[in-house]
Amino acid sequence: MVSERSFLFLQSLPARFFERLGAALAARGHGVYRINFNGGDRAFWRLPNGVDFRGREHEWPEFLDQFVTDHAISDIILFGDCRPLHRAAIRIAEQRCLLVHVVEEGYLRPDWITFEQGGVNGYSSLPKDPDWYREQARLLPEWQPPPRVPSSFRRRACEDILYYLASTAEMWRFPHYRTHRPYYQAVEYAGWARRLLLRRRSERRAAAEIAALRGDPRYFFPLQLDCDSQMRVHSPFRATHLAIDHVLSSFAAHAPSTARLIVKLHPMDSGLVDWAGMVGHLAAEYLVAERVTVLDGGDLPKVLAGADAVVTVNSTVGAQAVARGLPVIALGKAVYDMPGLTYQGGLDDFWTDARPPDPSLFDAVRRVLAARAMIPGSFFNEAGLRLAVAAATERLEAAYARPARVAVAVQLPVADTAGATFAAGS
Repeated sequence: MVSERSFLFLQSLPARFFERLGAALAARGHGVYRINFNGGDRAFWRLPNGVDFRGREHEWPEFLDQFVTDHAISDIILFGDCRPLHRAAIRIAEQRCLLVHVVEEGYLRPDWITFEQGGVNGYSSLPKDPDWYREQARLLPEWQPPPRVPSSFRRRACEDILYYLASTAEMWRFPHYRTHRPYYQAVEYAGWARRLLLRRRSERRAAAEIAALRGDPRYFFPLQLDCDSQMRVHSPFRATHLAIDHVLSSFAAHAPSTARLIVKLHPMDSGLVDWAGMVGHLAAEYLVAERVTVLDGGDLPKVLAGADAVVTVNSTVGAQAVARGLPVIALGKAVYDMPGLTYQGGLDDFWTDARPPDPSLFDAVRRVLAARAMIPGSFFNEAGLRLAVAAATERLEAAYARPARVAVAVQLPVADTAGATFAAGS
C-alpha cells in the first residue's frame, strides 16, 4: 500500500526496539528513516534508509529541517526528550506540525514502556487534574496488568557494551559527536565492574539490614541516577547530592524522634560516587546517624512492604508506592504528582502529616496512562520486544499526522552546513 506516513527515528537507548519497530512499520507500507549520530546508532539500525549526521550541534536544526521536508516526514520517534539534539528536533517538529513520539522507561514498572506523544515526565502534556482522569477513565476498560516480560540484565549489559564499542570504533566518522552522558562509558564500566564484584556481599548485607529494621514510622527514600534527566531537568535540585542534603536536613529537624529513614541506592548506579558514604556523613552531621539506614541492594517490594511512607524526587518507585496505598511526597516533577495521590504540602510537614492516596483515583490514572502514555513490553526481553512493537505500531497508526511538505512561516537560524552531510548508513 502507499502510505502518507513517514517515520523518522532518532537516538534510542542501546536496544533493538527502534530497529524492530521500524521493520514492522516498513512492512505495513510506511516510510521509515533513521538519522545516526554515532557508530553505536549505526550498529543498532540494520535497515535501509539510515543516514549519518556528521556535523556540529549548531548545524543540526537546519540539517533536520531540510531532511523532514525532503522526505515528507510526518512523525519523529526518539528516546528521551531532554538530550540536546532531541530538544532541537522537538522544536523543529513543532514548527513543521509533526507528531513527536517520546519513548522512555515505563511510568509504571515492570513490564511497561513509556510511549507518549509530545513529551514525557516534566514535559508531558497530561494534566494534574484528578477530575480529568476520573472523567477519562469512565470511557476506558478496567485495569488489566500486562504480561510478565522481565528484562535481562545480561542482555542490557551486552547491548550497552556493543553500542560503546561501535561508537568508539567509528569516532572518525562522527568527529563532532558529544554524548549527553556526564561520564565516558569506559569510566562507568569500571565503576560497574567494581559494583558487580561486590554485588553478592552487598545483597546479603542489605537483606540482613532489611530484616533487622526497627522504628516507627519508617520512611523510604530511593535515590535516583545523578545523570538522569529526571534529576537534572525535572527537579529543583539538579543533582542527587543536593536532594540527599535536603531530605536529611528536613528529616533531622521535623521527623518524629522515633522515626527511621531508609535510603536505597539506585540499582543501576555506576558506583563512581560514594553515595552511601555521603549519606552517612550528612546523617552524622545532622545528628541522626543512628536513625538512618543505607541499602546497597535488597528486594524493593520487601522495603516497600515495611515502609510507612515514601519520599522521592520523581522516581517510578513513587508510583509503585502509591499503588500499594503508601503516602508519597514527590519533590520534583512527576506524572503521578497530583492532589489525591501525593502529598501536596512541604516536606517538613510530610513527616507528621503524611496521608494515603485515593485508590480509586490511582486506578483512573493508571488506566489513562496505559491508554495514552504507555505500551506493554520490555526493551531487553524477546517476548517483551514483540509485545512492545505490536502495541507501538497500533498506537502510531491510530494517530494522525501531516507530512512536512511545505515550510511554515518560521524563520530558522542560518548555519554553516559544512560537515553536515547525508551519508547512507550501511
